[in-house]
Amino acid sequence: MSQPSVLFVCLGNICRSPLAEAALRAEAVAAGLAVTIDSAGTGGWHAGDPPDRRAIAEAARHGIDISGYRARQVRREDFRRFGHIYALDQQNLRDLKRIEPKGFMGRPLAGPNARLSLLMDLVPGREGTAVIDPYGGSEEDFAVTWADVTAAAQAIVSRLR
Repeated sequence: MSQPSVLFVCLGNICRSPLAEAALRAEAVAAGLAVTIDSAGTGGWHAGDPPDRRAIAEAARHGIDISGYRARQVRREDFRRFGHIYALDQQNLRDLKRIEPKGFMGRPLAGPNARLSLLMDLVPGREGTAVIDPYGGSEEDFAVTWADVTAAAQAIVSRLR
């Protein structure tokens, strides 16, 4: 059986998805699980940039250094490379479904394609909700985002056990 692989996707890959990546990395290490983990954005305007300084600060409050992360845009090969792609909100999920490689008559390609879903669907009572985008908000909004992605990371680890 191959190693589980997870990709987190938000809009610019500088706030929510790098925090989700960091949270799952921390939870997987604590559980002793080997998981391939990455993050990306549906938009490419931040490609190559580090996470937002407030995201870096929030991760640091939890003992995690994400300053070396660099934003990137989702690529077609991600749909084959990752077993699961989690969107951080409904719009990014719609965008992922739109760019997902399609086969005959618009159907998803046969074979090992990523399963697409909304991240908070993993957290009981939060199904259908988005991880808030803290970009235009305050440091407190980044703390709320961290709490959300950590709860989802714990749910992912629980499923992988």
